[in-house]
Amino acid sequence: MPFVHANGAAIPAIGLGTWAARDEDCIQAVSWALEAGYRHIDTAAAYENEHAVGQALRASGLPRSDLFVTTKVWYTDIADGSLQKSAEASLRRLGLDHVDLLLIHWPNQAIPLRDSMRALCDAKRKGLTRHIGVSNFPVALLEEAVAVADEPLVANQCEYQPRLDQSKVLEACRRHGLAFTSYSPIGRGELLGEPAIRRIAEQHGRTPAQIVLRWHVQQPGVIAIPKSANRRRIAENIALFDFALSDEEMAAISSLARPDGRMIDPAWAPRWDAVA
Repeated sequence: MPFVHANGAAIPAIGLGTWAARDEDCIQAVSWALEAGYRHIDTAAAYENEHAVGQALRASGLPRSDLFVTTKVWYTDIADGSLQKSAEASLRRLGLDHVDLLLIHWPNQAIPLRDSMRALCDAKRKGLTRHIGVSNFPVALLEEAVAVADEPLVANQCEYQPRLDQSKVLEACRRHGLAFTSYSPIGRGELLGEPAIRRIAEQHGRTPAQIVLRWHVQQPGVIAIPKSANRRRIAENIALFDFALSDEEMAAISSLARPDGRMIDPAWAPRWDAVA
């Protein structure tokens, strides 16, 4: 499994997203992923599945050092003091003494970013997590977070799929040495019928999902965390490293970007970077 190296962290380039997976379905999906070779599992306090993720991790019998576990603090809990308590509660639910990456799930304009970053850095120094980062941070907020943090940030996790141009955020992440983690990397499945993607998939003898995921991980510094509860698709989604897309194929997929390409835009979202 290739790794993305970012400010001291080595992060597996493909992870399993677990949003909306609960209870036995979540335990099964994580178990199948670990059997298929995944070592990067992404969860969050808001997903209400950390207990199930922890059960699957323990049942796998894999050494803790082989696993890269990410969790996130919900945007209502990112004040200094609340963030650390949320991280501690996540560890209890996961049954771990630390996670590998702790993220602020969404920014919150009602809580000063300086306070949130102070709390996030404190969580790292307390040993609750090996690394820290953010999620859903547009460029201006990412710049501010990097400036006020006194520990290195290693990742910014954002929606990214071929219909959504994230070149501004990607450039900012690279400038500061952060990984960019793509959530909803295949656009909730809506991209799989795109003629350009289907044509490239046929030429490579791959599924459309594999083509889109290969497009992600072939970009420098980009990690993808596809979510699936289907055993066959979970295995397919990590089988990406024995083929490559040409420059022309990469460009054809990138050309699918459009101004209304964003799919995830809740009421609490920040002001996103403008797209062409």
